[in-house]
Parts: sequence; structure tokens; C-alpha cells
Amino acid sequence: MRELIPTQLVCAVDKPMPVAVITGASTGIGREFAHICAADGYDVVLVARSEAALRSVALEVERGTGRKSRVVALDLTDPEAPARLLLTLADLLADVEILINNAGFGLLGEFAELDALEQVRMVQLNVTALTHLTRLFAPALIARRKGFVLNVASTAAFQPGPSMAVYFATKAYVVSLSSALHEELRAKGVVVTAFCPGATRTAFQARAGIEESKLFAANAMDARPVAEIGYRGLKAGRAVVVAGRKNALLAFLTRFAPRQLEARMARKVMENQKRSG
Repeated sequence: MRELIPTQLVCAVDKPMPVAVITGASTGIGREFAHICAADGYDVVLVARSEAALRSVALEVERGTGRKSRVVALDLTDPEAPARLLLTLADLLADVEILINNAGFGLLGEFAELDALEQVRMVQLNVTALTHLTRLFAPALIARRKGFVLNVASTAAFQPGPSMAVYFATKAYVVSLSSALHEELRAKGVVVTAFCPGATRTAFQARAGIEESKLFAANAMDARPVAEIGYRGLKAGRAVVVAGRKNALLAFLTRFAPRQLEARMARKVMENQKRSG
């Protein structure tokens, strides 16, 4: 007599749950994306440097949503890390439906005075790893005819940023790349969205050296509503999403200012920020 298999098990075998891959998932916006994706029915792959922090988030997700989570501890400033991630997830690749490139960091200071290697590592993480991961996962998303890529940029993308010159430049790249890929891939069933948060209360500020700034404190949003805005925009198929009405207005207004005027204004803001810290 043929052994009976419970209906729910048959469904699980026939229709694997879609998977969301989230980088920078150990804290802040990335952690919130993990919870949001899991609550929306996705199993999640959590990627960051700290395995202990990732396991803590994974436990939260599993207890809160019942969804499965996989932890992959990787330093994405290593040029070989994106390929290693793809290899690690070979068994899940066909089920990946969402890629959220959230990992990134910034540094506050003069370009010629900040550590050269740290600035190169910033470009590697914010630009090269994001580009590499998007390219590596794109074929699988296209094959599904349904996929989403959320590339986390910043409102910093919309103007030059003296005193954070490299960081602002990396985020401008993210918006430009994502906007182009949005146009290329939408006919193939893949949505690519550039997400531009403003000041957000996360560990990013401590790394960048701006956590004590009064200017930051007065304008910062909490990570959960920021992540929710990004996720809703992604699922709505938008090319660029800015978190917060004030931030969206400022991003819009920068289109009408001469580039060097933007740079001078940004420099004054940064100088005030350093004095207020």
C-alpha cells in the first residue's frame, strides 16, 4: 500500500517557498528587511560579517514568522565574496525571488585625510559587491520571470558630498545603475529599484562618525518604517523610492540647482554637522 503523504508536505515539496537574499542583514534596515520579507511569506538568507549577530536575527525571524532562515557570514569587501555566496546558495538559486543589496558603509572626513584603504573598501562594498551580486543573481531571476532587486542607495545620491565625497559618489552610482537595470529587466519580469533612505537610526552612523550630530538626530527616521517604505516601493514596481516626504522633496529640488552650488551647500551642511557633533 502506498504511504500517504500529508497534503501540506506535498505542497512544500511541489512548491518550494520563495527566497529573499538580504545583505547587511545583521542590524538596522537590513534586519528589518529580513522580518518584513519573512512576514510576507519568504524564507530568508541573511548575509553579513558577524555570524553571531546573523544567528540572533535568524532566531527572531523564525520565532516571529515561522519562515526558514539561512545564515551566511561573509565580508563583502572581499572581491571573491559574491561568487562564494552564489556557490553557497546553489541549492536555493532557483527559488530566489528577491535580492536586497543593503550592505554598505560611509566615512565622514576630508578625502585626502581619510584612510585610503578604507575608502577603497567602501567602493568595493557599496559599488563593486552590489554590482557583482546583481549580475550573479540576475539570470536566475530572469529565468523565474518574476524577481525583485532592491539596491539600497541614499538621499546622498542626489548631490555631491564634500566631507563624505566617496560615499555620496557610490550612492549616485547605485541610483544610476539601478535606474538603467529597471528599464532593461522589467520586460523580463524583474523589478530593479533604487531605494534612497535619508538619515536613519542604525549602526551606520557610528561607522560613519556622525552618530553624535545634532543635525542627524533632528532628521533621523527609525529603521522599521524606512524598510517598510522601501519594500512597498519594490513590490509596487517603482524605479526609485525615497524614504520620507521631506527627503523626497529635497531630492526633487536638487534637480534644479547647479551642481557646484549643490556641492557648496552640502559642504556647509557637513561642516555644521561636524561642529554640532
